[in-house]
Amino acid sequence: MILGIDTSLGTAVAVIDDDGHVRAEVESVDPRGHAEVIGSLLERVLAEAGAVSADITRVAAGMGPGPFTGLRVGIAAARAFALGGDRGRGIRVVPVVSHDAVALELLLHSALTGGLDDADDEAFAVVTDARRREVAYTVYRGLDDDGLPRRLAEPALALRTEIDGLLAAGGILRRDAERIPASLLAVAAARAVAAGRVIGPDDALYLRSPDVTLPAPRKKVIA
Repeated sequence: MILGIDTSLGTAVAVIDDDGHVRAEVESVDPRGHAEVIGSLLERVLAEAGAVSADITRVAAGMGPGPFTGLRVGIAAARAFALGGDRGRGIRVVPVVSHDAVALELLLHSALTGGLDDADDEAFAVVTDARRREVAYTVYRGLDDDGLPRRLAEPALALRTEIDGLLAAGGILRRDAERIPASLLAVAAARAVAAGRVIGPDDALYLRSPDVTLPAPRKKVIA
C-alpha cells in the first residue's frame, strides 16, 4: 500500500493499493491547522483502510508549491512515518509536485467523461493560493507514456492581478484548485516508481523565502 500526504493547501492523506485502488482518503480544508490535525488524520485513514503502519510500503510526499509552515509539516510527517513504523524499518519516500496530483485528477476525469474537448492538446495551468496577493501555478498538457501529467513549465509565482493575462498570452486554460487530492498524489507516486522515474524534488517547493529572519546582532553598549 502507498500512503499519500500533502499539506500544501489543507491537510490531505490517503491510502491506495499498488494498482491505484483508493482504500481511504480523509482531509481537513483548514489552510493553517496542519500540525494539529495531521496525527489524527493519519490514524483515521489507516483505520478506514483497514491497515496498520506496517502494511505501508511507500509514502508519497507532496512537495508543494505551498507556504513554508504548511509544507514542512506534511513533509516531516511523511519522512517520520517512513523512518519509523511499527518495527523501526525505513521505507521509501516518493516526492511528488503537489500540482501534479490536481493535474492528474483533471486529466483522468476528462478522459472518463469527455468533459474537456481535445484535453490532450490543451495546455492548462493548475493555480493555487500562495498568499501575499500571489498565486502558484504549474502548466501541463496531457499525460505522458507513463500515465503522468506532462509538465510544460515548472511551478512559479505570479501576482493575482497578473495571472490571467499571463496565461491568456500563452493560450493556457486556468484551473483553480482549493485542495490537493492525496489519493492522486499516491497514484502519481506509484506510476513514477513503476516507470523508474523521479517526478518531485528532494526539497520543498517554497518558491519564496520563509518569513522567519535572523535577528540583528546586538549593539555594543559603551559604558
